[in-house]
Amino acid sequence: MVDLSLSGSVLAVLLGLIAVFWFFIIQRHISGRPKHKIDDDVATSTTTTTEYDGENRSKDGNDDVDIIIVGAGVAGAALAHTLGKEGRRVKVIERDLTEPDRIVGELLQPGGYLKLQELGLEDCVEKIDAQRVFGYALFKDGKSTRLSYPLEKFHSDVAGRSFHNGRFIQRMREKAASLPNVKLEQGTVMSLLEQKGTIRGVQYKTKSGEELKAYAPLTVVCDGCFSNLRRTLCDPKVDVPSCFVGLVLENCQLPHENHGHVVLGDPSPILFYPISSTEVRCLVDVPGQKVPSISNGEMAKYLKSVVAPQVPPEIKDSFIAAVDKGNIRTMPNRSMPAAPHPTPGALLMGDAFNMRHPLTGGGMTVALSDIVVLRDLLKPLRDLNDASTLCRYLESFYTLRKPVASTINTLAGALYKVFCASPDQARKEMREACFDYLSLGGVFSEGPVSLLSGLNPRPLSLVCHFFAVAIFGVGRLLLPFPSPKRIWIGARLISGASAIIFPIIKAEGFRQMFFPATVPAYYRAPPEVKKL
Repeated sequence: MVDLSLSGSVLAVLLGLIAVFWFFIIQRHISGRPKHKIDDDVATSTTTTTEYDGENRSKDGNDDVDIIIVGAGVAGAALAHTLGKEGRRVKVIERDLTEPDRIVGELLQPGGYLKLQELGLEDCVEKIDAQRVFGYALFKDGKSTRLSYPLEKFHSDVAGRSFHNGRFIQRMREKAASLPNVKLEQGTVMSLLEQKGTIRGVQYKTKSGEELKAYAPLTVVCDGCFSNLRRTLCDPKVDVPSCFVGLVLENCQLPHENHGHVVLGDPSPILFYPISSTEVRCLVDVPGQKVPSISNGEMAKYLKSVVAPQVPPEIKDSFIAAVDKGNIRTMPNRSMPAAPHPTPGALLMGDAFNMRHPLTGGGMTVALSDIVVLRDLLKPLRDLNDASTLCRYLESFYTLRKPVASTINTLAGALYKVFCASPDQARKEMREACFDYLSLGGVFSEGPVSLLSGLNPRPLSLVCHFFAVAIFGVGRLLLPFPSPKRIWIGARLISGASAIIFPIIKAEGFRQMFFPATVPAYYRAPPEVKKL
């Protein structure tokens, strides 16, 4: 047995060296997109910018604004409070200021909670019946394992939080509006005002239907995943790999209290997590862009016949009761790498700028981390009026955000593909290896969970763990005795793992992701204040 174990270890090391060799060969072919490349439909768009006519700014009473923020969701509201607290005069224009009702954006990872504390917004998860989350429970083919967040080094208050998205957003809006230099207004932004390539402000329609213009040295677009303004500020490559079907289970006791539950189902994962003391959110992932019809009963039939048998028996009755109640909702899962066009006078943030599959619940953590980066960049600046200089300086934002954003984005995309069922034997082995690798505990679970939680945003650590899972799977295949068939499956497993993660890394930008200090923008210093 010792000799067999040793031979398996040697084979694992050899395969690891091969994987690393492939990694560096493939990365040579990874190159960034042209900085100003725009899709044909973007180039022909005429709805996102309006020519600035230079009219009197005081006409609409907006001559005392430093920053305009479009959208008051998680990113917009948090940014408004953060910049307002820094003394900036902020105007926020939000399409609908009533409480949102969404089925995503309900789980804040511990790393996101730390950012919330850093921004002074931690009290926004209070008084909304938010639930603490201490980790995940994984279920597969009757087996289960529990993965805890590595929180031992943090204050007892640090944990994940799950809640009703709308309640959380309203709390942040209220906190932002409590600042005298922050103004929230309900209105629909129709276009950005542009003059010679510089964004000067926005044109919007008020709640009453009146069309107005607002001006500021800097406009930050945070209008969410359905943004109609992003086209002129980035190269939007939106992918919709799947849809979530959302249910609420009432008075349901999860098998593992204060944990998110992930069922590695067929064809794709099923999620459960508490959103209040009496409610559990269920999200059923349906691959592709089409879902069974809710109106004609196909969805209910699908949930009962395909999904229910895979649900843990402790909550199966609650799941069926939620289906029978009929409050079923759907949401497309969007993924979009950040591909900005640095534009003087404007900046993109939140889901308008960058999205990843919501399986890992990392979106709010990325948004809050981005706000911390932007706050620190703007802190030494008193004057924002030199748009071109400010734009050049803020190019460092896109590099400084990468460690956190790229780690969470890559993990979300890779984990979703690994967790989905597949008829391919190599993919099956990868999925099984991932579950068993995490079940080993210790560093094998703590490392990946610290990445998922946003507590350890290190891209290299992510790549190491990802290929460790693949090598672990190959090692199991080759023991006790390798056969030609098993060797072939093992080779395809490594190849499949490479095919999963390398395209995601390419989209994120290899250099910015792994070697951000080599990017010139990383070292941009604040513009010097002109002496009078």
